[in-house]
This record gives sequence, structure tokens and C-alpha cells, in this order.
Amino acid sequence: MRLPRRPRLLLPVAIALVAIVALFFLFSGIYTDYLWFDTVDPGVDYTSVFSGVLLTEIVLFLVGAVLMVGIAGGNMLLAFRMRPMFGPAMFGGGSGADRYRMALDPHRKLIFIVGMGLLALFAGSSFAGEWQTWLQFINGVPFGTKDPLFQMDVSFFMFDYPFIRMILNFLFTAVIISIILAGITHYLYGGFRLQSPGVHASRAARAHLSVLLGVFVLLKAVAYWIDRFGLVFSDRGFVHGASYTDVNAVLPAKTILAIIALICAGLFFAGVIRPGGMLPGVSFGLLVLSAILIGGVYPALVEQFQVKPNQQLKESAFIQRNIDATRASYNVDKTEILPYTAEADPTKVQTGGDASVSGVRLLDPALVSATYEQTQRIRGFYGFSAQLDVDRYPDASGKQVDHVVGVRELLGAPEGQNNWINNALVYTHGYGIVAAPGNEVTDPGGLPDYDAKDMPVVGPLVNSTKLKEPRVYFGESPGSNEYVIAGGNPNNPQELDYPETGGTEQKNTTYTGKSGVPVGSFLNRLVYAAKYGEKNILLSGDVNDNSKILYVRNPRERVQKVAPFLTLDGNPYPSIVDGRITWIIDGYTTSNEYPYAQSESLGDMTRDRNTDRRVVAQQPQDKVNYIRNSVKATVDAYDGTVTLYAWDDKDPVLKTWSKAFPGIIQPEAKMSADLKAHVRYPEDLFKVQRYILSRYHITTPAAFYSGQDFWNVPSDPSQGDTNTKQPPYYVTTTMPDQSPAPTFSLTTTFVPKSGPNLAAFMAVDSVAGPDYGKLRILRMPSNTPIPGPGQAQNAFQSRFAGELNLLGVGASSVRYGNLLTLPYAGGLVYIEPVYIQVAAGGGQEPYPILQRVLVSFGSKIGVARTLDDALKQVFGGEQQQTTPNNEQAKPNQNTTALKSAIDSAQSAYNDAQKALQSSPPNWDEYGKAQKRLEAALKALEAAGALPSTATTPTPAPTASPSASPTVSPSTSATPTSTATLTATPTPTGGT
Repeated sequence: MRLPRRPRLLLPVAIALVAIVALFFLFSGIYTDYLWFDTVDPGVDYTSVFSGVLLTEIVLFLVGAVLMVGIAGGNMLLAFRMRPMFGPAMFGGGSGADRYRMALDPHRKLIFIVGMGLLALFAGSSFAGEWQTWLQFINGVPFGTKDPLFQMDVSFFMFDYPFIRMILNFLFTAVIISIILAGITHYLYGGFRLQSPGVHASRAARAHLSVLLGVFVLLKAVAYWIDRFGLVFSDRGFVHGASYTDVNAVLPAKTILAIIALICAGLFFAGVIRPGGMLPGVSFGLLVLSAILIGGVYPALVEQFQVKPNQQLKESAFIQRNIDATRASYNVDKTEILPYTAEADPTKVQTGGDASVSGVRLLDPALVSATYEQTQRIRGFYGFSAQLDVDRYPDASGKQVDHVVGVRELLGAPEGQNNWINNALVYTHGYGIVAAPGNEVTDPGGLPDYDAKDMPVVGPLVNSTKLKEPRVYFGESPGSNEYVIAGGNPNNPQELDYPETGGTEQKNTTYTGKSGVPVGSFLNRLVYAAKYGEKNILLSGDVNDNSKILYVRNPRERVQKVAPFLTLDGNPYPSIVDGRITWIIDGYTTSNEYPYAQSESLGDMTRDRNTDRRVVAQQPQDKVNYIRNSVKATVDAYDGTVTLYAWDDKDPVLKTWSKAFPGIIQPEAKMSADLKAHVRYPEDLFKVQRYILSRYHITTPAAFYSGQDFWNVPSDPSQGDTNTKQPPYYVTTTMPDQSPAPTFSLTTTFVPKSGPNLAAFMAVDSVAGPDYGKLRILRMPSNTPIPGPGQAQNAFQSRFAGELNLLGVGASSVRYGNLLTLPYAGGLVYIEPVYIQVAAGGGQEPYPILQRVLVSFGSKIGVARTLDDALKQVFGGEQQQTTPNNEQAKPNQNTTALKSAIDSAQSAYNDAQKALQSSPPNWDEYGKAQKRLEAALKALEAAGALPSTATTPTPAPTASPSASPTVSPSTSATPTSTATLTATPTPTGGT
């Protein structure tokens, strides 16, 4: 039945239209990507990354597709041309293949074309995905270090070996597919038959398949030889790298198997000229038998009967190779390990006016984000990151002070105003940076003492840093995942800058940054309308020649797009650099190809409480055994300009990528002094290094094998979580071997593999300079137990639970901040801020306010409103003895005063209730009870159970009992007693 003429004409038209639309959307995607790269930074040719990667992928795709189709398709065509002249009749009788052949033969050209097209697509895509392997292979530079087994430069294993394996895997796949397709073709067209007895094949089919099998075995011989070099990545032994069995059994076995495979390949080729299946059968059997006996059984016997009974002795030299390679590949080989006596008795130390910890950061970035949110958000459509960042800025005297900083980012248009104009044209950016010294709070409120705040931004920090551009078009908020169209008409600005005049008016602005893709032309508007499926981009009259579309606005994603060969730190941080808010992101070069180095999951090594809470980005689970912080990247928060600086220009991997993409990475010398002042040691690298050093601080094979001195990173005790690691902390501290001046550092602690005591303290210098990146470990004495973070936390909670819980009255609750460990006065001091989370009122979320500081040194602890006062309690005349692990503290003078105050409050409250419930109410007795209640609350304040700002409400007497203040103290005299006061002070009072 033939189709009518019109449908037959419409069908190709419809197909053509579909093809045109598909090609247009493909063009739109590629063209908009090019426009984006072209405008990231007009001063740097980032289009070389776009064109370089795209061109490499296209070439590899074509090479992979052509090779696969040429090999597999060529062999299929060859099999078809070799079909017997008389087809199936040459072996007599028909077979099941006949009906398949008759069904497929009329359509064989279409089937061949479609099949080869699909094969080309998959093969080309797979090959194109290896663009990084290819670029590293052709641009690789030497390391100048040789592996201990083959004495070859490490660059062979990092850059050449992966490429060789890629080519071998591709050829293996092509040959296997060729064998399958050729076999099917020969079978369908009578080249061979599966019938009793045995297999009957034509001479041509036998020769063809013999050659293909011979090529396969020849490739196997090459693979055996190349596999010898892969032994440096073996995980057979006690550690990664070639083990005793690998070197003494597997290595010679691979060599022998390569020779045997070469012989077997010759036997397969001989089957071309000698009829029969004897030679192929013998070669196949020899190959399988030798692989089992020589490649499998022999190494297993060596491992079982030679190595395992004497593993420590046999593996000693290979463990040493692993230790040396791992320490070098993770850049921890220059770590200084210092024995530290860690004095535990504060009466035996002389602080001598040492103020190195008096200015330590108390604000916890993970907790005070909610405080910033409630006090500095200004409007509901702004917000701060779930975890703020730590930076440093000079105070009025020029001294560098740790600051907790956050950027007020735009979350999106207000609820109910969610339309395209608001989302794309009006609510385009956040505004301002908020910062507070980490060691100060307002007195008596306990709030951060902001030195940069409000809209427009004001404060001493704004003046000292000369902040001139507070607008944030590029940031980490979810709103940054959406595009905006900025610029437009500068004479009639419509982008909301910030609200003013009590919310009745607003300040508007117009974007003038150099980044962003112009969308004034019809073509650009058309392709972006197609990209985002939004017709308003094409039709809106508010989009004009001055308009620019801004997208990929997350700083981390922005850097990843222009430098896809880097692994980025999970925690970008904002700084005021040269008068502009600038995001700083650390970039790593990573690999899993460093010989003999221990391979670990990057995600597992960097996992801690912050990654589990998703407040910083999680790293992928990719295995790595080499990492360098080779690049410092910056993203301008106003116009999104990306700049990459070579921080470790000696890194061979960075040199390789710099050859592949010349000109996109700037030398370190181009970094401004202001930028260098805000560079810090990256968190993820430090977490990787502490993971490695928990074992690889040991440098002798015997001690490493026994593992008795391995360490663990402690769980986060302040959160009561035993499953996630304590994150490292940025803090200014002084190491014993340093000058007296404290240094901005990244710190962590270690505990023994089994046990709660402190094993070591580690810090890295985070200030750009000659000591930047210097890792120092203070190793605790093995014969003297030093309390670990968990024990210190238990001591704090055991000693002060009752007094601290009294702060959590009514709608408030106690929150523990980051537990800091610092070397001080020849020992270690634990410092922990305690917050009261108060309800803000008006339906707002509660937020924490700093109210107490806990300090512990050895067996002495103290608590006070300020760090200095708590230190005086420990090192002065008010020292207090902690109790053993989790045991109740014995009542002391402070506890006795607390009990007396609680009893007085309870008695006054009961008497007030009786006076109100009498008939008629006894107002005289009620008034007397209220005075006694006020006196009792003042006594609680004197005992340290309430902040000095606590007030006693005195409601007007009424006949209703509900009109009275309610005090429900516990009558327990132990420190774990609690009191609930529903008549709570206001949030600004701190409780």
C-alpha cells in the first residue's frame, strides 16, 4: 500500500524540521558556552580552554569512531566478502541460520549502517571522555624522581602509563567486537556450521578468525608486558605498591606470560596456512594453562608459604617504599614532629604574661551564622551561608585579628513576588559583607561586635580596607544558580540595591561590570531564550543593548568551568581584597597514578562534621594518591572575573596543564600584596594530610607494621557525635618552636587508635611567607595520659552542667561552640565558648548568643563571662579541680551558694503562690515573697548561674495565679541540677 502523495511529501519535511530544531539547540548550547568563556575575563583568553577541550574531544571522538568502525566494520565486511560461493550448501543441509539470513539479508545495508553508527557513537564518546589522559600524555613533563622498582621517572606512571592502558583497552574492545561480528557474519552466510561432529568452517573463515584471535593474543602479550609496570599500584601486599610477592613472583610471571602469549599468537597466525584446529587449540590451551599456573597459582603459593609466615620481614623493604612514596606524594615528607612534655598542672607553669591565647577566636562560624542571619539579614530575601568563614584583618593598632565573615547574599525574590521580571531583572544581587572580630562580643549582650555591617556597609573594617564595591552578583547562595540580566538602562536603574527609609523606598543600581554576556543582539537573545526556554529574554523591552546575562554565578562552579583539570576545595571564602569583595578558592592537582603511594578516597579523607552537615561541599569518592595545592583562584563578587594564580609552580602536574592551556594561569608574582595577606592554607588539603599522617607519621617499617602507634582524628565532642570527625579550626596560635608572635594557623588533634587520651596536636602555618604550609606535630608523651578533646568536653559538662543549664531557661537552650586545643605555657589548653540560643520573638528563628567561656588546662578548669577571667580561674587563685571521667563533682563553695539560692527561689515562689491562692489574696505576703524571689535571683547571678543582665520581672498583683512569675527550680544540690524560669529576660540580655 502506497502512502498518498501529500503525506509522502510531508514526512521528509517533518524530519528536516526536527533535524533543524535539534541542530539549533545544539548550536545554542555550544555558542552560549563560547560566549560565556569569552566574557569571563576580557584580559585572559579562557576561550582556549573551551576550544582546546572541545577540539580535543572532537578529534578523539572522530579517531575513536573511525578506528572502531574501521576495525569492526572492516572485519564484518571482510567476512561477508569471504562467504562461500555456494553458501550453506557447501556443508550439506540447512541450519537455523538460514531463516535469520533470509530475514536480515534484504536489509543488511541499513542494519550495517545503523549498527556502525551506534558503534561509532559509543566508541567515539568513550574515547572523547579521555581528553585529560591524552592532553597529559602529550604535554607531560618529568618529575625528576624515579620509582624504586623500575628506576623510571614518575612521569611515565603519571602521564604515559594511563594513555598506554587506554589504547590497549580500546584495541581489546575493537578486536573482541570484530571477532563477534565476523563470527556472526560467517555463521549467517555459511562460513562455518555448528553441527555434529565438531565445527565445520570454510578455509577463508578459519583463516580470518585465526588472524583475529592471533591479534587478540598478541595484544595480550603486550598487555602482560605493560602490566609489569602496573605492579607499582598493586594492593596485594600489606600496603599499596609492589609487594614481595609482586616483585619475586608476579613480575617474572608477567614476563614469562608475555613470551608465552607471543608464541601463542604465532601459533594462531600459523592456523592461516595450516588447516585444522590443532594449532589454535594448542595455543589457546597453553595460554589458559600458563595464565592459571604461572599467573595465579605460583604467586598464591609464594604469598601463602613464604610471605604470610614472615610478613613483617618479607614486606619490610616494600613498606618502606610505600612510606617514602606516600609521604612525598601527599607532601607531608617535611613534617616536623616535636616531642612535647605537655605539663598538666597549672601551678607548675609560669605564664609570664603570655597573652598568646587571650585573643583566641571564640565565635564559632558554624553557630553564629544564625546570629548573623537574625541580626544582619535586614530583609527576608537576603541570607548568609550556613557556615561562615574565618579570615583576618588588622585592628586599630595594626595587629592581625581573626574575623568571622559572611556575605549578605540574595536568596531570591520575596514570597508572592516571584515573577520573571523580579527574578531576572530586579532582584539580581546581594549586598555587603558582615564581619566581626572572633575574640570579641558586645557587653553585656554577647552578640558579635560587628566592625562591618548594615546596608550600606559601615564600620571600622570598611574604612580600613577601603571597600568600594559591596555588591554581590556572584556568590554561594541557591539564588546564584539562576541567571540574571543586569545592566540595562543606566538612566533608569531597576536593580534593587538595598532597601532604605524604613522599607518604604529602595535604592536601585545598574550593573557596570566587565563580565557577563551582552544580550543586545537578536542572535544572542535568541540563543539564550532557547537555552533557558524563556521567551521573555527575546521579547522583553527591558532587555537592551546595555544588558548582560550573568550565569554560572557560584564561585566554585565558575572556577571549575574555566579550569576543569583542577579539583577544588569545598569551602571558598570571601575577603575584601583591594577594595572589592573577592571569593578565594583553592585548586588542587590530583592523581591516582603515583607509584607506591597509598591510594585513598578523597571523599573519605575530607569527611568531617562540616561536610556531613553539607555546610561545605563534599569531595567526590574518587581515589587519589597525589595532591598539591597548585592554584589559588579568585572570583570577583561584583563582576565574576576569574583569575588563576600558580601557587606551586614546581608541581609537574600543573606544569603539564600549563603547557596544555598556556596563558590562563598567572604567575604568583602577579598576586597583589592585599590578596596574599588573605591567602590561607586550604581545609581539604589539610584534612587529607591529617588523614595520611595519622598513620604515616611513622617512618620505620617495623613500627608501621605493628600499628600500635597509629592515631585517629577524634569525633566532634562539642556536638556529642561519635560518628563524624572533628573539623580542623582556623585559629591564631603559637607553636613552641616559633617566635612569641602568634601565627594564623589551621589546627587539629589526634587521639590514639584505641583510647580517649590526646596523642598529638598538629598545626600548619597559614600565612603567606617563608613558613607557609609548614606542618608541625606536637607529640604527647606516651607514658603520661593527657586528656583528649572528648575527655575535656566530659569534664566541662560534668563540672558545670548545672550552672550552664540554668542559663538555658524558658525558651532558651545551651549550645557548645568549637572546642579549641592550643599549646600554651608548656602544656595544652582547651577553650570552648558556650552559647545560649534564644528565641528572637515575632516568629523568628532562635539564634545563639555567647554567654560563657570554658577553659581547661590539665586537671583544672574554669568558666567565666570572658576568656581572660576563665584563664585567671585556671592559672590564678580560683583554680577548680575537675572530677574523674563523668563522675559527679563534689559540692564546693560555689555549689553550696547555688543550692542555697535555688532553695530560696523555690521557697519564695511557693509562698507567692499560697498568697495568691488564699481567699481573699494576701497582697502583703505576695509582695514580701516577690522581694525574696528577686533577692534569690540576684544570688543565682552572683553564683554565676545567670548572666549579669538577668532581670526579675515583677508583674502587677492580680487575683489570678497565672499573672505571677513562675520559677520551677530543681531541688537537687548537684551540679547537674537545672532550673526552668518561664519569666525569661529579653534576647538582648543574653539569656
